[in-house]
Amino acid sequence: MYMVSYSIEVNPAGVEPVLTAQQVWAGLVMKAENALPFVPVMQRCDVIERSGNTLLREITLGGEDMKEFITLLEPIQVQFERVGTKDFIQNTISESERGLMLTFTVGVSFAGAEPGSEQERQAGDAMRHAYVNAVGSTLRRVREMVMAGEL
Repeated sequence: MYMVSYSIEVNPAGVEPVLTAQQVWAGLVMKAENALPFVPVMQRCDVIERSGNTLLREITLGGEDMKEFITLLEPIQVQFERVGTKDFIQNTISESERGLMLTFTVGVSFAGAEPGSEQERQAGDAMRHAYVNAVGSTLRRVREMVMAGEL
């Protein structure tokens, strides 16, 4: 399984408006319920079940249909587990010396790639870039919603 964890500053110098942890959390919950405004490469996102702090959704990503089981660990983490696989994604809000951070951690297996192989590394590096962009687009969307008074 390819594993990667990467942190992004929520409020880098010069970026307005400054987001609070509560606003980022609200954005992550909205993303769990409907990722389309947050993840431009996703084609479909339908919640099919809700229970307490969990959701089950069906998505289409890169032309592939899949189900994700989501656990909302308020107020700091959203965990996405791909049903039928060991693949997972975590979005975690934290504080640091540099301020508020949003960290994503991903564990994913690539069909046909041996664990630890060059093929897995190349696929993982490409995926890492896509996830860095997705976290950045999530923060941009939350900022847009705050500026529009929607959040």
